[in-house]
Amino acid sequence: MTNTRLAFVAAETPAAQEARRALVAAYGDRPPAEADIVVAIGGDGFMLETLHSFGDSPPPIYGMNRGSVGFLMNGFRVDDLPERIGAAETVSLHPLLMEARTLAGQMRRARAINEVSLLRETRQTAKLCVEVDGVVRMEELMCDGVIVATPAGSTAYNLSAHGPILPLRGQSLCITPISAFRPRRWPGAILPDTVSVRLTVLEARKRPVSAVADFTEVRDAAEVLVHRDEGTELHLLFDPDRSLEERILKEQFQP
Repeated sequence: MTNTRLAFVAAETPAAQEARRALVAAYGDRPPAEADIVVAIGGDGFMLETLHSFGDSPPPIYGMNRGSVGFLMNGFRVDDLPERIGAAETVSLHPLLMEARTLAGQMRRARAINEVSLLRETRQTAKLCVEVDGVVRMEELMCDGVIVATPAGSTAYNLSAHGPILPLRGQSLCITPISAFRPRRWPGAILPDTVSVRLTVLEARKRPVSAVADFTEVRDAAEVLVHRDEGTELHLLFDPDRSLEERILKEQFQP
């Protein structure tokens, strides 16, 4: 891996910027468009920003943790980076694609690596109709919101909302309600990742809802379609002792 062209990108925090300077001094730096591997330095939020910034065909990305959580990151150290990248395991992911239509009739599209969330905008609960592959599965769900999560995102916001943790190779996604009111305590559902989920906002003017794909927000959504983006494949690199699949498995046995 000695001839591998590396690009270093970092969050704006002092710790991430200091780490980037040390890595650039040790290994040089290429523009991301010319690099074989992009090294993203920061936390999970910055990793998501980096993945989104490259569009349809991002290069493989090796994360180094200089943030808070670091679930999608490897440990930081300056030494032996080419050897670590050479030994890294590749995880390939398809993001979700959110297609949202607003009350004004505008269409917005955005990708989500972790989840698509619908969230109430006011004091009133959201009222949603849930369709899966064109079949209405729930005519009326009253809740604070709902999450459609990927396996990679199932340990993030979804887990905080008491949703299930999904195995990385499980080829599934989950729908998790946020504070379900009616049906009371509906636990959500686990679905094949090949389905399309349509969420229609009922009484949308009275009960406005925003739709969020990772960090892209669409206000006053009327209808949201969520499905796997077959045309985009993302490649993350992990040290063998930091396997993403193993970390997702371990999360299921945390006290």
